[in-house]
Amino acid sequence: MTDLGTWPPSADPQPVGPPSGSLADLLERVLDKGIVIAGDIKIDLLDIELLTIRLRLFIASVETAKKAGIDWWETDPALSSRAARDALTEENARLRARLEALEEVDPDTPAGAK
Repeated sequence: MTDLGTWPPSADPQPVGPPSGSLADLLERVLDKGIVIAGDIKIDLLDIELLTIRLRLFIASVETAKKAGIDWWETDPALSSRAARDALTEENARLRARLEALEEVDPDTPAGAK
């Protein structure tokens, strides 16, 4: 006969499940690897679609996001002083070119006259 052990099992069983860690370890892993959360919200009334909202959330560190090809914060003038400065420089150059083109059309027009 085979010995199947004792019943009930011993009072000190080994815990089953994922290894425990601190919240800081979990956050570090998420930021290092990145996590994507996706969802859709759809509002219908009498089988007529009124509104659909598609949500995509990517949580990662700056380095991980750059590796994924995401760097919009560097080119958004609202978030980057360098981008804002570049946008102003570009706008200034366009306005100067437009002004020069207008002055070439009628060089005799005094400045400020319409």
